[in-house]
Amino acid sequence: MGEPVESALSVKTTGSKLLLPVSEHSGFPLDQVNFLACQLFALAAAFWFRLYLSPSHASPLVRHAVAALLGIAFLIFCFGWYSAHILLVVLASYFIVIKADINNVHRYSMVAAMGYLTACQVSRAFIYNYGVLSTDFSGPLMIVTQKITTLAFQLHDGMCKKSEQLTSGQKPLAITARPSLLEYLSYNLNFLSVFVGPCSNFNEYIDFIEGRHVSRRLRRHFGTWNGQNGYDKTPEPSPVNAVCRKLLVCSGCMLFFLTVTRSLPIRYNGDPHFVSRAPFLTRLTYAFFSIHAARPKFYFAWTLADAVNNAAGYGFLGLDENGKPSWDLICNLNILGIETATSFKRFIDSWNIQTGIWLKTVCYDRAPKHRLALTFILSALWHGVYPGYYFTFITAIPITMAARAVRKSVRIYFLGFRGLKLGYDILTWAATQLAICYTVMPFLLLAVEPTLVYYRSMYFHIHIISILAVIALHWKHKPSEPSATTKRFSSSSSSSSSSSSSSLCSAQCQPVHSSNIDKVD
Repeated sequence: MGEPVESALSVKTTGSKLLLPVSEHSGFPLDQVNFLACQLFALAAAFWFRLYLSPSHASPLVRHAVAALLGIAFLIFCFGWYSAHILLVVLASYFIVIKADINNVHRYSMVAAMGYLTACQVSRAFIYNYGVLSTDFSGPLMIVTQKITTLAFQLHDGMCKKSEQLTSGQKPLAITARPSLLEYLSYNLNFLSVFVGPCSNFNEYIDFIEGRHVSRRLRRHFGTWNGQNGYDKTPEPSPVNAVCRKLLVCSGCMLFFLTVTRSLPIRYNGDPHFVSRAPFLTRLTYAFFSIHAARPKFYFAWTLADAVNNAAGYGFLGLDENGKPSWDLICNLNILGIETATSFKRFIDSWNIQTGIWLKTVCYDRAPKHRLALTFILSALWHGVYPGYYFTFITAIPITMAARAVRKSVRIYFLGFRGLKLGYDILTWAATQLAICYTVMPFLLLAVEPTLVYYRSMYFHIHIISILAVIALHWKHKPSEPSATTKRFSSSSSSSSSSSSSSLCSAQCQPVHSSNIDKVD
């Protein structure tokens, strides 16, 4: 009974219907079939791009043009005339980059890109009544929004700020000249990341196109430079092993999705009939396993996108401590870190990593105050306007604060004994996974009614526990006035400790490649 309806919905797509027979035979919607076909074609094209259009065989102009044209062709294949939305926002944003006052280019770009994205998200959520159509182009538009705003902020850094005003992480990414139209189109629409990203930095992408991407990182390791006319003749590490490993992960995720995920639908968590009949522990257990079962589809999409970039020779991070090449520069997730996370922060730092870096780059590092709340709000706006998104991000704020307070107050008592530390890790793993399950459920349920049904069925227990923990531990650690003895001791010891504290700070405050926005550890 379900197949004719699905087939009828598939025909409505504005994208290509060339693979409609495959869609009808497999039972997958046409948009998913088109997406997978484009990503697999992109994987093959990426190998060709690295081998036959390498910087030693083709000029940057040719590499830019091919990358952009293939990306645009993929968009048209999947979305038809709806791809005009993505092209329009990219061209409008380039006009802003070229014509706007450089002091405000980042503000104008943020308003334009986020405004257009929000307008499209509103139409998707309310005009189509929560439907996720086969013509849904919001995914690529979300990636383009990240790239547009990242470039604009880094352009402002490079052309408006002095070097001493930038952090050590911002300096190498600052853009010192406005990009050409071809560079801008290639960066935003290249076939490697046009569908699901990940978002990368403009300077790193240009290094990749012009042949400096790998050589610069090898030079940091070996301290040599063999370049001629900007291109290093040193043999580059092959990404084949990394690509094969990531494709193996994709295969496992696809198998898990086909065999397990479909048998644990998320919607049951907000189904009044299920909630009214199942006892609390059953509801809690089902929520836990259904959330875990929903993750592999994200693992599949992000890992495949990472493999496509690596196949083209992009994403080289450097050599690890064993001298082996690492291709995780633009990796978007750490599956092991997600599944074994013992803190809210560690989970967030391992999930959708490049989006976390984007939020840190354009919001958290630049907001004058209320940085955590503003970052969560921007993240919710970027994801869309479904009410469930805002339930998730608002719920995350007290949970983040509570996790930070608990870790600061309790963790220290468990570090001295190995057995206690293991018990603490097991307890915090279970608490973290249950808190994540509770927090992200509205994100998948989307609407207000099923979200409230779910939270009522859970008795709002995570909300209550988090708020009580924040209040209790805040009073426990409320600072008191220092005594006169403490003041005298502090005064006498300040000069002798200044040099040691300075060296300690320099050791502890080194930038790391992470999406960490200081939420909680």
